[in-house]
Amino acid sequence: MRHFGHLAPQVRQRLFHREPGEFTADSPARLLSAALGATLYSPATRLRLADDVVKQAARGVVSMVLCLEDSIDDAEVEQGEANLVRQFAALAALPAPVTLPLLFVRVRTAGQIPDLVRRLGPAVRLLSGFVLPKFTGDRGLPFLEAVQAAEAACGRRLFAMPVLESPELLYRESRVETLEGIFRAVDKYRDRVLALRLGVTDFCSSYGLRRAPDMTAYDVQIVASVIADVVNMLGRADGTGFTVTGPVWEYFRAQERMFKPQLRQSPFLEVQAAGLRETLIEHAMDGLLREISLDQANGLLGKTCIHPSHVLPVHALSVVSHEEYSDAADILRPERGGGGVLRSAYTNKMNEVKPHRAWAERTLLRAEVFGVAREDVGFVELLAAGIPGGPAAP
Repeated sequence: MRHFGHLAPQVRQRLFHREPGEFTADSPARLLSAALGATLYSPATRLRLADDVVKQAARGVVSMVLCLEDSIDDAEVEQGEANLVRQFAALAALPAPVTLPLLFVRVRTAGQIPDLVRRLGPAVRLLSGFVLPKFTGDRGLPFLEAVQAAEAACGRRLFAMPVLESPELLYRESRVETLEGIFRAVDKYRDRVLALRLGVTDFCSSYGLRRAPDMTAYDVQIVASVIADVVNMLGRADGTGFTVTGPVWEYFRAQERMFKPQLRQSPFLEVQAAGLRETLIEHAMDGLLREISLDQANGLLGKTCIHPSHVLPVHALSVVSHEEYSDAADILRPERGGGGVLRSAYTNKMNEVKPHRAWAERTLLRAEVFGVAREDVGFVELLAAGIPGGPAAP
């Protein structure tokens, strides 16, 4: 699979200076954690779930979570489990070649993990791992132990993606202790942990809050403080950190917005592509675009998504710009190993080799999976190329 693989080769050639690279479910964990992109959630009870997975893969989705937790009613858990087993069997029976996303199951209890792996039988080859809810050091260890045991039982590598969403993490008096406990747990099972996911909806719930469609998670100060502390303690670039993914964006229908006049002059929309502005307004994406940009500025990579219309903006904004790539490549040249300062090839900034090295390494990893845009190609062109029925690619 590859990002933007759903686009025709000639379109990709026009868009990319360096095309996104291919990867598989068996690729190195470091590569897969960067490649998750927009992880699309779907209730495990959907009767046409297998069809949905195939359809979304054809539209550019590369990771999906099939959810047995908050997205379904408590009374539907057994039905959801049985449906998952049937849908995995249907996917496993598809004729080759069918490209499927990385598939994860969000469970409620640790006991579900070995049970589902056993019930999936040969179809377990399509499973990449499990999403672990309300993760803390104490509650999370049984889940991680269950993932490790299930991997040994089925003979297939299985990853864990803990969701950081508990009140203990939110409350100031218990936050540091909770983060320390989470770090000890995930560090012990580092080879199993693909990424850490943020459950911002649960954070807001603890205070009866819900951000409006014209506001990002970073405008809710109590949420922003948690994100900052999670990145501070769990997302460091010194080899001890993990990939931390961005929070879910809840809105996907047009609404009146305080910032609508600003959207008409948004830097995202400088290119006047026919019909594109209307498409963005229709899908209420202005807040989403700001939040994705803020995710990246705060050290997050990828995003939890609950609607297919969110996937393409996440991926388009994850593509490395030609300028970013130029700076990163210059910084990481072997002859720069001793440090120093150099003027960027774009002659608009100074690149400091030692302070910017970690950024450059992360940028080139992102370039490997999301590609590098051509010098004259920006977000709008990438988005326009992928919108079904939207404006044509440049």
